[in-house]
Amino acid sequence: MRAPALLLPLLSALALVACTSGPGPIDQGPYLDQIRVSRADKDKMLRTSPDSPIPAEQRAQFAGLPYFDVSDEYRVPAALRELTGTPPVVIEMQETDGKTEKMRKVGSLAFTLKNLEYTLTAFAEIDDRSMERLFVPFGDLTNGDQTYKGGRFLNLTRTPTGLYDLDFNRAFHPYCVYNPTWICPVPPHENRLPIAIPAGEKLAGPK
Repeated sequence: MRAPALLLPLLSALALVACTSGPGPIDQGPYLDQIRVSRADKDKMLRTSPDSPIPAEQRAQFAGLPYFDVSDEYRVPAALRELTGTPPVVIEMQETDGKTEKMRKVGSLAFTLKNLEYTLTAFAEIDDRSMERLFVPFGDLTNGDQTYKGGRFLNLTRTPTGLYDLDFNRAFHPYCVYNPTWICPVPPHENRLPIAIPAGEKLAGPK
């Protein structure tokens, strides 16, 4: 079964909500409440939805996803440097079944983490002309130990300003983590960060 690059509508609802003013303090009640609600909703979907990637016979025993502690260190402002010109830049993104899926490069998200500058490429599905949803797959040094070896994802809502709230506390695993029959995109080399990102979803144990 193929998992769309931007995943299911519910996961889109759980995705990062972009803002133009950068992240606020992590100890603000509304932000933490939003995180708790989104995680509880996802657990419920994985446990009860017929569209859950968790095999049906395992859903009743599903105890909920594990997460790193929420940290303001991994919620940073980012600026999108959009690619311009025609034709659009299209890549063949690797998938877990060894095949590829065409994705359109939208631009590069520049951000600073622990006083060092990094970039992540943002993508859109090839048939998404509005590019309202941006897909940001990434790898980091937690992969293969604390997180899935293939990397994790962020979804962003397009903003008119090009400024984004890049919140790794909302990083999530692809569906193939829960069920290997699902086919998921693999973050390209350019989106492999040379640092650990201990934020967002993690593994319950070695996988």
